[in-house]
Amino acid sequence: MMSMGLFLLLVSAIPSQAQQYKISLITCDPGDELYSTFGHSAIRIRELDSGQDLVFNYGTFDFNTPFFYVKFVRRTLDYQLSLTTTEQFLYEYNYFKRNVREQELNLSNNQAKAIVAFLQENYRPENRKYRYDFFFDNCSTRIREMMETVLGSSLKWNLKAEGPEKSFRNLIDEYVYPLPWSDLGIDLALGAVIDRKADETEKMFLPDYLEAAFESASIIGDGPERPLVSQNNTVYEFPEDGSQNWSVFNPYMVFWALAIATVLLTFLGFKRKRLYLGFDIGLFTVLGLLGLLLVFLWFFTEHSQTKNNWNIFWAFPLHLYLALKLALNSQQALVRKLLLGAMILADLALVIWILNFQSFHPSILPLLLIIIIRTNFLYYNLNIFNRLGKST
Repeated sequence: MMSMGLFLLLVSAIPSQAQQYKISLITCDPGDELYSTFGHSAIRIRELDSGQDLVFNYGTFDFNTPFFYVKFVRRTLDYQLSLTTTEQFLYEYNYFKRNVREQELNLSNNQAKAIVAFLQENYRPENRKYRYDFFFDNCSTRIREMMETVLGSSLKWNLKAEGPEKSFRNLIDEYVYPLPWSDLGIDLALGAVIDRKADETEKMFLPDYLEAAFESASIIGDGPERPLVSQNNTVYEFPEDGSQNWSVFNPYMVFWALAIATVLLTFLGFKRKRLYLGFDIGLFTVLGLLGLLLVFLWFFTEHSQTKNNWNIFWAFPLHLYLALKLALNSQQALVRKLLLGAMILADLALVIWILNFQSFHPSILPLLLIIIIRTNFLYYNLNIFNRLGKST
């Protein structure tokens, strides 16, 4: 633990002419858990005279916040700027074998002091909290905005004018691909708003892209143009894990297996003149519950990225009502209308996907096929098989 004296020295003292600082960007590689999938960025401050070595970290929150999980889901949980020793900060990354790199910044003494003063002001109790946004206000974007605010026109990013065109969804897919179920969950929860192209500045919401931007940036206006980064240091570099994360229990295999089973069940039902409604009751119950979740994320949270989510065409809340009516085996005329509606909505989802209004997760295709197959089968055979007494 750092002493209270050293803590107060940096947090409360105004930089004097005698103080000299070495400032670095710390970039941490992604971890194995979802919360660490995208890596992390922080700022390291070393006071050269005293030897004080601290890290300012915008990516922390208080687990003791009342109604923590409710606020987390609704995006009403505040993140905050925290301060710790570099040794303490690095302990977690060493423990979990996550690579860490450091870029020492080529700042003048006045520029370094201005950044320290900026962070001191941000660390005041009334300033340290902020409303986290994954794409536009996180640990990396805060650092980018700090650099732009403090250095102003002296900072030249030198970003590629014609960088690879990627949407926000493409960018996060680069990181969640090894976690297929997490990839599916993210694609289900996030709407069409993340399918727009991210410009080169916006890509810096990801620590790796911020690190690359720092590497190409330069300082101008106080003498000859010089690189923003004066030195690159490898803090931790661990051997790559050679284990394979791929498993047959992934959305692609599971949903295609379910689709094949659905085709066989439907064919068997047609041959035996049976509907096997138990399958459909379970199917539309799950889809309806998922639809309620999408409605909640769209209309009842402050997440901007969960708006305009057209997954709701196939995961529709009213499917719960369809499941209930199928279970009660009543009002067959209404049930047929609900089946027709579900069939049309699934077809519309395919059109939205094909026309690129929203990119769906690839494993959704077999689910759409299941919905279309079963709604067609029930719509045209419900009355016939019921009259035969073979609805189950």
